[in-house]
Amino acid sequence: MTERVLQCEAVRFTYANHGFGLNIPSFEVYAGETVFLEGESGSGKSTALNLMAGVLRADQGTVSLMGESLNALSESRIDALRVANIGFIFQQFNVLPYLSVIENVTLPCRFSKSRMTKALHDFPSANAAAQALLDRLGMGKHVHTPVNALSVGQQQRVAAARAFIGSPALIIADEPTSALDARHQADFASMLMEQAQQQGSAVLLVSHDPALAAHCSRRERMVDWRVSSAVSS
Repeated sequence: MTERVLQCEAVRFTYANHGFGLNIPSFEVYAGETVFLEGESGSGKSTALNLMAGVLRADQGTVSLMGESLNALSESRIDALRVANIGFIFQQFNVLPYLSVIENVTLPCRFSKSRMTKALHDFPSANAAAQALLDRLGMGKHVHTPVNALSVGQQQRVAAARAFIGSPALIIADEPTSALDARHQADFASMLMEQAQQQGSAVLLVSHDPALAAHCSRRERMVDWRVSSAVSS
C-alpha cells in the first residue's frame, strides 16, 4: 500500500477579524505522487499551505504529516517533522544573500539530522551532495557566484536544490514559476518533476496557472475551500 505523506480531513480554519476562513473537506498526497493544486489569487493558497505544513493549526479537523497528527504535537515537534519531511520552494525563492550558494543548499541539513543522514548516504559530505544537485540542475558552475549576482532563474534553481537535498518525502512548490516567462516555466516544471521522480519525493505544486497542471499526475482545485467567517466559525 502506498504511503500517505499528507492528509487533511474535515479541516476548518478562520482568521480572527479577517472575514474569511478555509474549509478543506478531504485532501491527500501519497508518496511519489505529483499533485497540482489550483487556486486563484486570494483563494487562500498560502493559508492552506501553512495549515498543511503545521505553521498554522486547524480550528477543527485533522492535518497529518507522515502519519502523525499535527494537532497533538508540540511546536518543536512540528518544526522537526516539517524540516525533516518537507522541502519548500517559495514564490520569492528566499535564498539568503549572506550565505554562499552551497551554504544555501545545505541549510536544511543543519536543522535536520535525517536530511543530513540521507544526504550522506551516497556522498562524503553535505557539500558534495549539494554540488551533485546543483550539477543536475545546471548550476554546477555557479557555486562560487554571489547569490545577489544570480539571475532570477538561477536563484530559483538554488532554491530547488535546497528543497531537494536530503530527499524529503514531500516538495511543496508555492507559485514557483511566477517570475519566469512561459518557456522557462515549462522547463522548470519539467526539471522539478524529473528530480522528484529520481529521488522518490512527492510534489505539491500550488499555482493559479492551469498550464502547469500538465506536469502533474493529479489536479485539485481550491474553488470550494474558501468560506466566509460566518460560515466557518
